[in-house]
Amino acid sequence: MPQSWLFILMLFAGVGIPIMAALNAGLGEHINNPIAAVTLLATVALVSSITILVVAGKPIDWKQFISAPPLFFVAGILFVFYIGSITHSAPKIGLGNAVLMVLIGQLVCSVIIDHYGLLGVQQLSITLRRLAGLGSLAIGFWLVVIK
Repeated sequence: MPQSWLFILMLFAGVGIPIMAALNAGLGEHINNPIAAVTLLATVALVSSITILVVAGKPIDWKQFISAPPLFFVAGILFVFYIGSITHSAPKIGLGNAVLMVLIGQLVCSVIIDHYGLLGVQQLSITLRRLAGLGSLAIGFWLVVIK
């Protein structure tokens, strides 16, 4: 897949995040139980993932799966933490504010991970230009959500 398509793919993934957050927050409010909403969302995600694996004809190589470093499985915990946090917080502080804080956290953490090449990612140093970009984005995000 060309790199330009990967940028487009991630743009659409970004579009899906606030929609997912709003829908799951609505479910949590509707059933008056954000934790149950997270559980239901994770169940739908599991069924969807299994369906995609079957349709794509890409079965799990259980030998590789079992031999994966345990640290990789922390991603599942972080998935549930993110979904639970946004499901609980968005109805109380607003979707825009909740997503804003998520985006700021993502940007700051990703720049640190990139700078040190942590978790096996490509190393990209923090530069004044990247810091200026982070600052500009933070100001832009703030302008979007202020009342």
